[in-house]
Amino acid sequence: MEAVIETRNLSKRFGGKPALNRLNLAVPKGAIFALLGDNGAGKTTTIRILTGLLPADSGSATILGQDCWSAASALRRRVAYVPERPRYYDWMTVAEIGWFTAGFHGGEFPVRFRDWTEKFELDPKARLSSLSKGQYAKVGLALALAVDPEVLVLDEPTSGLDLFVRHEFLESMVGLAAEGRTILISSHQVAEVERVASHVAFIAGGQLLLTASMDELRGRIVRVKLRYESQPPEAAALGTVLQRNGTGKQWQAVLQDPRADALESLTHAEGIHDVEVSHLHLEDIYCALLARKEDAP
Repeated sequence: MEAVIETRNLSKRFGGKPALNRLNLAVPKGAIFALLGDNGAGKTTTIRILTGLLPADSGSATILGQDCWSAASALRRRVAYVPERPRYYDWMTVAEIGWFTAGFHGGEFPVRFRDWTEKFELDPKARLSSLSKGQYAKVGLALALAVDPEVLVLDEPTSGLDLFVRHEFLESMVGLAAEGRTILISSHQVAEVERVASHVAFIAGGQLLLTASMDELRGRIVRVKLRYESQPPEAAALGTVLQRNGTGKQWQAVLQDPRADALESLTHAEGIHDVEVSHLHLEDIYCALLARKEDAP
């Protein structure tokens, strides 16, 4: 599938410390791609490189086939970016900030901005200083979408918003992707993006832990529960072990890329009972991946 956003061995250091370490991502056209990780994982550094605000130390980053650093000016006509905490001239009204920004873009920007503010139910006469956090975030999104971008990059877009507004904001991403836009969302709120993401990448300490489509992920990470009489199964024979625990004769493990034949044989193994294989939520997957990374030598 065509990769609209791609990084290859992308690396960046600050003060001698690695912020990104050989990061490889491929975001397909029309995807809602969630870049997930805790604060300090390297998400914002990745976003700043992709939006042409920061050069990489090594490796490459491209959007729509163009280098994010050398072609940054050209890409700004095709890529829209909404930072975690956008700041505008708060003494302006909603309509005035649209008029002001149109001076940098021209064309149909004013018309599209007005259309988006109407969709987001923003009062054009309201001063930005009087808006709620949710309304302020919608102004930023309306400004970004008025460019009519092919790619939309959002850095922690729901930070500071209340629960209802967060859900409403994320649901709007589904409609935008349906129009053919490619959306990259950086977030440490792992659970809340699960409902809208089509693809995910988990990063920690600047390193990629796993990337997959949501459909692939359901088969690649599973939890196995069972009871045993005398000896538990050898977890390593079932797949890559991310977590293993249990009490008494109850045994469970979280596996990456499980072996289907080995799991099937468990159901017929002597002394093994009540074998249950289940899928995990994104938050549980991230915790399991992170735990394995921290346990690794």
